[in-house]
Amino acid sequence: MLTLDMVYSASYKLKEVIRSTDMIYAPKLSDTAQVYLKPENLQITGSFKVRGAYYKISQLSDEEKAKGVIACSAGNHAQGVALAAAKNGIKSLICLPDAAPISKIEATKAFGADICLVDGVYDDAYAKALQLRDEKGYTFIHPFDDEYVIAGQGTIGLEILNDLPDVDAVVVPVGGGGLISGVAFTMKKLKPEIKIYGVQAEGAPSMVTSLAHNKIERLKSVSTIADGIKVMEPGSHTFELCRKYVDEIVTVNDDEISSAILTMMEQQKLISEGAGAVPVAAVMFGKIPDIAGKKVCCLVSGGNIDVTILNRVIERGLLTSGRTCLLNIELIDKPGQLKGVSDIIAGLGANVISIHHERANEGSDINGCYLRIILETRNHQHITEIRAALVKAGFHLLNT
Repeated sequence: MLTLDMVYSASYKLKEVIRSTDMIYAPKLSDTAQVYLKPENLQITGSFKVRGAYYKISQLSDEEKAKGVIACSAGNHAQGVALAAAKNGIKSLICLPDAAPISKIEATKAFGADICLVDGVYDDAYAKALQLRDEKGYTFIHPFDDEYVIAGQGTIGLEILNDLPDVDAVVVPVGGGGLISGVAFTMKKLKPEIKIYGVQAEGAPSMVTSLAHNKIERLKSVSTIADGIKVMEPGSHTFELCRKYVDEIVTVNDDEISSAILTMMEQQKLISEGAGAVPVAAVMFGKIPDIAGKKVCCLVSGGNIDVTILNRVIERGLLTSGRTCLLNIELIDKPGQLKGVSDIIAGLGANVISIHHERANEGSDINGCYLRIILETRNHQHITEIRAALVKAGFHLLNT
């Protein structure tokens, strides 16, 4: 059974390998709350996962260590297990779906693990890992539904209370629930009045659905850019701990997550993966209740974002936050029209990123033409001002 003694034991044991990540004040993330960030994206391996993996492996018997460990993951857990096994001098085998990003495969190898690529998705890799466990006698290191793993993640709660003892609320990403279970259990035991809020992606609300129906439920499908919390079914331990110690779990969509990633890059100079950004997204977009005037800590769980999608995430974040804008304008095909549009845009301080002009097509006015412009703007209010000025000048804006 999970106890505070286990969490304190984990904290002592983890001093061998992890860094205690500093608390960062982030005043611009909310107009009403005092927001702080716990940047586990700066943790060794780039994620909190090494905490639970290392503590679990450190507690294995000599016989279990001699047989080696096995795990399945598409990212952060794989690297945590690989490093923890290497530090303890034992072998590790990680089952990965064959579509896992090359960068994550190579990072896992670099920490000393052997890799088994499995055709299919995470569930196929999980099944393969269990098969190999049974065949070879490996010890399986679960990514979240294990009390030693949960105790390791709970050490973050100790650090938050040490660095920010008067914190009122902590906002935590939720996938399978290992992280929030450890943090909520630890902090509620030490400071019962504290509020613990979880955040899931709208496209993967497995814990939200399970808690709403008061039983563990498996989603039919999941879809989100926050791949670190793209979990179809919570664990039995984590479900019970969330039900007992977590105050509320909310959801955010991919546009909000992208905007949070962009905001942290610009304002805090921090790179977060999608899963790590969901607490910030929840605060930014008003999803967390009753935090006005309160000290709120957002737990940024990891920073291992795939660089091949980072550009797309930034573009989406720019659109969501009103930093870029697409305008489709119907014009009369005569001299001066383009100049008129340009003068209005320049006068209001927007910057043209790209422009496309074409004559009217079949079914439209024979004297018409279309102007498609992408602008760099300040915010949504700025976009509204530009659109209003164009309409006032007699230009016809099409819906985009």
